Amino acid sequence: MELDRKLAILADAAKYDASCASSGTTKRDSVGGAGIGSTEGSGICHSYAPDGRCISLLKILLTNFCLYDCLYCVNRVTSNVPRARFTVDEVVALTLDFYRRNCIEGLFLSSGIIQSADYTMEQVVEVARVLREEHDFRGYIHLKTIPEASPDLLARAGRYADRLSINIELPTVQGLETLAPEKDFGSIRRSMANLRLNIDAAKDAARPQPVVSQIAMPPRRARPPRFAPAGQSTQMIVGADAASDRDILGTSATLYGSYRLRRVYYSAFSPIPDASRALPLKAPPLVREHRLYQADWLMRFYGFDHEEIVPGEAGMLALEVDPKLAWALAHRERFPVDLNQAPKELLLRVPGLGVKAVERLLRARRVRALRAADLERLHVPLKKVLPFVVVADHRPGRELDDARLAARIAPPPQQASLFADA
Repeated sequence: MELDRKLAILADAAKYDASCASSGTTKRDSVGGAGIGSTEGSGICHSYAPDGRCISLLKILLTNFCLYDCLYCVNRVTSNVPRARFTVDEVVALTLDFYRRNCIEGLFLSSGIIQSADYTMEQVVEVARVLREEHDFRGYIHLKTIPEASPDLLARAGRYADRLSINIELPTVQGLETLAPEKDFGSIRRSMANLRLNIDAAKDAARPQPVVSQIAMPPRRARPPRFAPAGQSTQMIVGADAASDRDILGTSATLYGSYRLRRVYYSAFSPIPDASRALPLKAPPLVREHRLYQADWLMRFYGFDHEEIVPGEAGMLALEVDPKLAWALAHRERFPVDLNQAPKELLLRVPGLGVKAVERLLRARRVRALRAADLERLHVPLKKVLPFVVVADHRPGRELDDARLAARIAPPPQQASLFADA
């Protein structure tokens, strides 16, 4: 098969993997003539660093052959799709060629399972090894690891990759047993725990040791080995099984707490050809995936517990409003919040106020009383914020008791007319 045909098949097959980001790793570049590539700059997958930089990654599968028969996967063994497989040298050549053309800044490599988990993982690791050791590639590398592979192979992967990820696939044990019976939930968790131990050990070794004496200089230490400096991540499929949003966020909270994952990615189930009857007939609304990301953000950066984000017996997030606004509307007794007096933890729960806006408000109120104009200068959504806050020249009055408050803040979307006035 021609290389361009392989690329078309294996790049398309990789589009279902959402756990592709390029943030959090160490800074490396080839300035000065050493090596090739960098983990910075902007350069056919677009990921975004925390500061907003767009970083392009070559996102491909080593092969879309797979021994497993996961019902939700288009590459399952019983799927009737065109198959292709790269050699190690082909992936290396493609990565270097795309980089030299300024198309990418790194590589995201995953694979179906061929022959065995160890055999497949050896091929994936060999791609990273050749790039790092033989070509001195300093760009970003994200490897999707296989939980059934041996711990030694996972440890080798961490030495070459910036980030490792193991897909948990589905949020519950029951869902995995039903739709992917060949995968072992316990094996996935053990592999995640093993990666966490290796990542923590590398971080501990890299920390500077305290100087015991002010006179005698401590001996110079060898540079500690790196191990996945951007941490590990995972992905869950949303809507393929009966798991509720509460189940999904509960699993995410456990993964963040137990394994210190950097990110949990949510991927809305997409119907596939020749699908099993055990799968739903249509995809869930994409806004559900969006609401889960918003709820995930509340857990990671806003101090929310997963149990308080999803109210009610149904265990589902509201699709009409974002989770933070939904929580505020359900807890109106907690508002209005005095922006000049309230602690940071309460300010973070005000709809429309982000982490950066709260930090700026805390700095500003040290020198003077905050007014509505200060919020306007921060470019926060005043329509959403003002009903929930008190400042020197504004009080919401009875606005919080208005039954139509949610509709006024977040009106339902309307299809514009082709013949409406501009």
